[in-house]
Order: sequence, then structure tokens, then C-alpha cells
Amino acid sequence: MHEPDLDRAIDELAERAFVLLERLVAQSSTIGQENGSQNVLAAELETSGFDITRLAIPHDIGDYPGAGVPRLPYAGRFDLIGERGSATSGRTLIINGHMDVVPANDHGKWTHPPFEPHRADGWLIGRGAGDMKGGFAAGMLAIWALDAIDPGWQHGALTVVAAIEEEATGNGTLAAGHAGYLAEAALLLEPTDLEVLLGGIALVWVSIELEGRAGHAEAALASVNPIESVPTVIAALKSLEREFNDAHADRTAADAAFADIRHPYNINIGMVNAGDWASSVPSVARLEVRIGHPRSLTADDVLERVRTLLTAATADDEWFAGHPPVVDLTGYRAERYLQDADGEIVTALADAHREVHGSAPELVTIGSTTDARYYLNQFGVPAVAYGPVTRNMHGTDEAVQLASIVATAQTVARFLRAWFAEGERS
Repeated sequence: MHEPDLDRAIDELAERAFVLLERLVAQSSTIGQENGSQNVLAAELETSGFDITRLAIPHDIGDYPGAGVPRLPYAGRFDLIGERGSATSGRTLIINGHMDVVPANDHGKWTHPPFEPHRADGWLIGRGAGDMKGGFAAGMLAIWALDAIDPGWQHGALTVVAAIEEEATGNGTLAAGHAGYLAEAALLLEPTDLEVLLGGIALVWVSIELEGRAGHAEAALASVNPIESVPTVIAALKSLEREFNDAHADRTAADAAFADIRHPYNINIGMVNAGDWASSVPSVARLEVRIGHPRSLTADDVLERVRTLLTAATADDEWFAGHPPVVDLTGYRAERYLQDADGEIVTALADAHREVHGSAPELVTIGSTTDARYYLNQFGVPAVAYGPVTRNMHGTDEAVQLASIVATAQTVARFLRAWFAEGERS
């Protein structure tokens, strides 16, 4: 459906959305440092008539079903909640996103410092621009445009949840759900390249600590250097990765929705830390690892598999016989999730996308995860992700395509207006 007034409003307000995105990216919202970006978004939501709540995260959230292992204390940190409208007047919906971003420690390789956003060739570059502050810009742009051309369009309650720790545990969205911030459905404005994301795999984070015997390099023969055992550990983990993916190749009926992902279960060695001096043998080497795994295994199952695997891999080493690797869960304990492709929210979002682009969007699953898993698995709330086009997520010169923020807003605006249409309450 051609809607010139709506699209004209989006175009006229697009620069405001881009500036908001720049202000969000300029805040370094790595884990534990989210408040600055949250406050920027809070001001925009208040201006748009939303009531603001800064929701504290329970100190024991790590004990809740489905929670990740907390990485940092939660004191002084919060989810940002914006609420507008009333459920008594119509339908309910959550727009969810995460304000935390991954670190950018490769500063010297960026064309500009990662938290100094800049535009080039139709892209906005900066850490978090793609994953996923561009989604917030698109969502606000859609709301602003609807407010401009159709005041009173929202017949019902719209809740915006800007969560923390999506990149590490998911505990922010989990806390918001347990606090009662739920609805008939949830739309996550994750970067999906304008595809509708239905599901993601299970994954965990584990730490592997290798003990050594410290000493002076001159007497290295009397010491045990744990760094030298790191290749053995990596080889063992890669054998587990092959096992998981070889089994996936069978593509059982239960996993049919994920069949098109050629290699879903990636095991990534994300960090290796050891030592503090070139002439000293370190006492400890520590690996931080992300493990994608089949849904048939729990986080504890994977932990035990890794322990067993490493015990076998080091069985012939006299030192490790008495000092086995220490393996623990450290962050994600994410369950696999999958939204029914025939669900109302999928159909409504696909219809809105088709109105803008002239064809249906791709419905996809990924070899990773989003906070949609909590809405579906813990709270029984239908949930999908849809958002802009990005490049280099989690990498150097991460960027979001500005035109795709506009395109996302065009779809989301049509979706919101249809969802909240008067008389359409289910």
C-alpha cells in the first residue's frame, strides 16, 4: 500500500533519527557502562509521551530459569522501560532492544575511534551502530512519523524495553519479563538485514583454566607453562564442534527450521589470557569460549562434555593428571528458540514489509541467539526480530546502512498502525 504521507514524514524525520543514533553510539555502553546510552534514549521517549521506569536487576537473577551467569554486579545498573497508552483501550506490544555493546579494543584499526560515530557513503560507523542502536533509531523514527501524521493512532499499550546484557547473559530482558513487562507479542529491532528472524540456536559461554607451575624462564625445565597446552585444548574443542555439526547434517525433523544453516554450532575461542612478563613462566592460562550446541543438550550437559573431553585430551600428561583443567560456565546459558512462522506477529510484520518492498521478507533462523528466546521460552509471548542492514558486527568499523534505518521504520510504522488499529483487540 502506497502511503505518501507516512513515508514523507519518515523521510522528514530521518535526520533526527540519525542524530539520535550518533548520540547513542557516542556513549560507550559496554557491559557495566550502559547508563549513559539509556539516559539518552530515556529523554527521547519522554519527549514522545512515554512514562519512564529505570528497572533494577535482581541481584539473584542468575538463579532464575534460563538466566545467564552474571558477569558483573547489578548495583546502579538498569533496564530502561518506556510505557505509553493503556491495555484497556486496545492491544499490547513490546518493542525490545539491547543497549549494551561488545568491546572495541582494536581501536588502532578503526578509521575513526569506535565511539566517535561518523558517516561515510550512506553508512553510520561506530561500535553498536549496527548491533543494535540502529534498531532503536528505526523504532523511534516509526513512532515519530505515526505521531506526526496520525495523532491518536495507538489504541492500546506500547512498551519499549531497552535491556542490558543481551551480549553476555540476556539477564536484562529476563528481569523485565519477570517484573511484568510483557504483552501480546514482542518485536525485537535487532539487525536482520530486513529479514524476519524466527529462531536461534542454543549456546553457552565457558571458561577453561589451565594451571601451570610458575618460575623464571632460565629454569623453565623445572616449571610448567600452561600456554603450551592451549593448542591441545583448542584441538579438543574443534573436535567437539565437528561432532555437533556432523550430527546437524542429519537434519532431523525437529531441527527442520534450522536445516539451511550449514554450520550452526560454532565454537569460538574469544579470549586467551596468560602471563605478565616475558621472562616468567605463567602460573595460569585462561580461555573464554563460546559454544553453540544442539538443543538436546543443556548448558550443564555441555559443561560436562567439555570437562570429559579435556580430561581425555590431557590424560597422558603427568602434570595435568594432578592438575586437571578447571571448566566453568561464565555467561550465556541460552536455550534454542523458534517462533511459529504462521504466528500473527510474523504475518503482520510480513504484510507490512510487503507493503513497503513489494515482496514478502525472508523468514530465517541463525546460528546465534537473541533475547526473543525469553519471550518465547520463559513467558510464552510470540516474538520476532526485524531490523536494519549492517556490516562488520562485533568487528572493526561496525556500521549500519542509513537507508535501511528508513526502510525499517517504513515497515515498523505500518506494522504498528495495523497492530494498534482501533477495534482490532484480540
